[in-house]
Amino acid sequence: MQADQFQTPVALIVFNRPQTTRLMQDVIARIRPAKFFVIADGPRADRPGEDKLCAQVREIVQAVDWPCELLTNFADENLGCQERVISGLDWVFSLAEEAIILEDDCLPDLSFFPFCEELLARYRGDSRVAAISGTNLLEKNFKSEDSYYFSLLGGNWGWATWRSEWKRYDRHLKNWPYNRSEGTLREIFDDPRAVAYWTQVFDKMYEKTEPNIWDYQWIYTRLVNHSVTVVPQVNLVTNIGFGTADATHTVQADSRLVMPSRPITFPLRHPGRMIPSRSMDRRLQGLNSLPLRQRLARKLQDLTGHLFHSSRRQGTASERA
Repeated sequence: MQADQFQTPVALIVFNRPQTTRLMQDVIARIRPAKFFVIADGPRADRPGEDKLCAQVREIVQAVDWPCELLTNFADENLGCQERVISGLDWVFSLAEEAIILEDDCLPDLSFFPFCEELLARYRGDSRVAAISGTNLLEKNFKSEDSYYFSLLGGNWGWATWRSEWKRYDRHLKNWPYNRSEGTLREIFDDPRAVAYWTQVFDKMYEKTEPNIWDYQWIYTRLVNHSVTVVPQVNLVTNIGFGTADATHTVQADSRLVMPSRPITFPLRHPGRMIPSRSMDRRLQGLNSLPLRQRLARKLQDLTGHLFHSSRRQGTASERA
């Protein structure tokens, strides 16, 4: 591989959106990763024409114009959000010790990549840190001179982690009944509303009443392992999936979730302590509030990393108001 290539593996998760996939591919091509993983779900049998869209997406991601090791994991049939993301990341981390993970509509600033790479190296082997996030929807509230802070919640619109952390992933929340009865969330959060919110979420996940979600389990894994997520001082990733023609909901409140990305300054200024910011997490929890969840309906799962929300964008005309 050439010396100027980006050495940290990059994984891109795609589905049925050629336009956003092409934009993502163009950005990734600018950093020229030496190892490029692509995970794709298959078309749904009941969606006429989706097979052609999926085929277009796969053509785009395979048309790399830089020398790299291209590894693809394409599903023949539709696996759904949960199974496709989990099986895809299991595959990535069976082949790589660490990776930067992007979905097909999360457009990063170029500085996102060296930001992740530097912090993957800095916190490698430190089980207190579970992930590096590129998303900061609350950058105007971050007043520190540090380049990032630590969060109990974080965000997954562009993120990075290590094999050792992903191996902890608890898909079935197997210890939730114990943690619920012991009041574990009350020890983690200082806000009763957050405790009530996440109790409700984890109850649904444990009972499998929300079968097509993968990201809440990732939050649960991080919480019960007392680990934190790195959040940059500025927003490094823009979600370009909101307000598109295939969106289920176009909501005025989307402005709270769709923030432009901008570059972070190097060299990075590292915090002197590894303590999660309660004040920032309280604000982030506000974005998870029940009224917002009602307005955004299933779009809320995007906030914490739902990578295939396009599969839910086939609502009726009235739902697209």
